[in-house]
Amino acid sequence: MRVLICAPTRREYNAMRYALDRASGLRHEYDLREVGIGKALSSAGVARALTLAEAQGVKYDMLAVVGFAASALGREQGDIVMPSRAIHHDAIIPENFCPEITDPRMLRGTDAETVFTGDSFVNGDIIREVKSRFGVDCGLFDMEIAAICQVAELYDNIPVVAVKYVSDVPEAGHSEHSYDEFADAHSDFTPLLERIEAL
Repeated sequence: MRVLICAPTRREYNAMRYALDRASGLRHEYDLREVGIGKALSSAGVARALTLAEAQGVKYDMLAVVGFAASALGREQGDIVMPSRAIHHDAIIPENFCPEITDPRMLRGTDAETVFTGDSFVNGDIIREVKSRFGVDCGLFDMEIAAICQVAELYDNIPVVAVKYVSDVPEAGHSEHSYDEFADAHSDFTPLLERIEAL
């Protein structure tokens, strides 16, 4: 299987590059791209990577989005989560009015959790509001996955898996400083690569 690994930030790219460079005997073939942070930039970055690959005759069997994500209560810093669906949490649109944006996207993940994508860092208040609006008790929060899924649909419905470290739990009082400290301490994504290898 040929996999395009999508790393939103340079720090996430470097951590996965380190893991790939140290690995041996991998089951799958990997290309790694830094695609950018946020919905617009990551979408453009993934579309660019897929277009350039197509021009070279390369087709991917799966996209893997790796990195860090905030979590609602129920997860702890350091947990590795592979959510099974993604949805935009900041698309406030009347029901059934624009399903191509509001419908959830299914992921190849093994955990029965949703990753909520929005163009902002989340705090405890935002997480509590999202949980209430969507009727869930837990979930991850990122800035790219739901948007990357939409790009994957345009390229012959390439399957998408997300493999994320829980970097912070804002409802427990974590802040952007908690995220930075955790990310600085986790510069080797070998555990995330191992999860992808198991697919």
